[in-house]
Amino acid sequence: MLQRLFRLEENRTTVGRELQAGLTTFAAMAYILAVNPAILANTGMDKGALVTVTALTAAIATAIMALMTNYPIALAPGMGINAFFTFTIVLGKGVPWEEALGMVFVNGVIFLLLSVTGVREKIMAAIPHSLKIAVTCGIGLFIAFIGLKNGGVIVANQATFVSHGDFASGPVALCLFGIVLTAILVARRVPGAIVISIAVVTIAGLFVRAGGNAMVTQLPASFVAVPASPAPVFLKLTFQFLTSSHAMMMALPLILTLLLVDMFDNIGTLIGVTKRAGFLRPDGTLPKAGRALLADSFATILSALFGTSTVVSYIESASGVEAGGRTGLTTLTTSALMLLALFFTPLILIVPAAATAPALVIVGIFMMQSITEIDMSDFKIATPAVLTLLAIPLTFSIAEGIGLGLIAAALLALGLGESKKMTALGYVLAAIFFFQFFHLWPFRA
Repeated sequence: MLQRLFRLEENRTTVGRELQAGLTTFAAMAYILAVNPAILANTGMDKGALVTVTALTAAIATAIMALMTNYPIALAPGMGINAFFTFTIVLGKGVPWEEALGMVFVNGVIFLLLSVTGVREKIMAAIPHSLKIAVTCGIGLFIAFIGLKNGGVIVANQATFVSHGDFASGPVALCLFGIVLTAILVARRVPGAIVISIAVVTIAGLFVRAGGNAMVTQLPASFVAVPASPAPVFLKLTFQFLTSSHAMMMALPLILTLLLVDMFDNIGTLIGVTKRAGFLRPDGTLPKAGRALLADSFATILSALFGTSTVVSYIESASGVEAGGRTGLTTLTTSALMLLALFFTPLILIVPAAATAPALVIVGIFMMQSITEIDMSDFKIATPAVLTLLAIPLTFSIAEGIGLGLIAAALLALGLGESKKMTALGYVLAAIFFFQFFHLWPFRA
């Protein structure tokens, strides 16, 4: 049944490999079970309920993507978007969190309309192929940067922006050990290299001090927990901003910003992960792109109904792809683990950042290998590609990286008299980002 449903032989994979890859993806993104509630709780939302809805929305949305597309792409409440929801919309603009959820819902409905009409698929096709490769590489750098940051290898520095951490400290030394171990296992083509490394570093953390008497890996007081009720946030969205023109004009910039960031973060992740999995065609088109974008639209609506910020495609899905995941069975495994996490959260959360950070670094290296497909000898191709590649990690935004690359590609095409090198929709997208970046239109949050 699994062979027939997920076409495992056609995708050159096995049940065992898919299950292993699903576990890898889960291990790489399990942090969201703790981080998302911690961020959204600043709005006054119930933290216990947020833990439950984070797991539920991730599990359901991931299952929808798996069954609609058979792609190994997992979804969960998005990092960055949850901060925008909390600190800009609710705390910055004074919007009640219930109203903010209503805005997420409207954003999801717009997503759905754009997906059903094929507009989002056309937007995806309008991005030049070289930029799609650059997005893949940029996400690779982004993932590696996040991994180094989470592991304490890179830290903030007022003088130089970033600097290296204390390599002699237990967590950082353990992370560096994990990077080397994972690299060796991957280079030796050991099956399950990333999962093995995560397990080894987690166990080693029981014997390495993080500071004082605390160990890097700390055993929980109990291994099983009863899930909190989602009732405090479930179906609590409201739509008062739709009752008057003044309120709507105040809400419109926030909704459009959500739309812009969500759309291009998801498109960027979809391109990056499917390219690495080998699904992206040579001409840059993606089979079943419409289904993937439709599943993503359902996920956005689902997140608002359940009571969390927008659910998006996760770049950590690339870790499962590198572990051999090629079908929806990978992410159905991740989905099942998300549900199990509701009962075993204390056990799952003992996996320290020092154990998951090396996996992200190695996945980033894998994704950077695609850079050889960009013709760097052609300056007009190299310029927007490199700007995209650099902007994604340095701005901490896939969407802004894509926007900067599109603007550069459009201006170069026009300046060189090669306007037909880009589609009309490509110019429209570049113009939208241009107006957004330079504050030239009223639709800003």
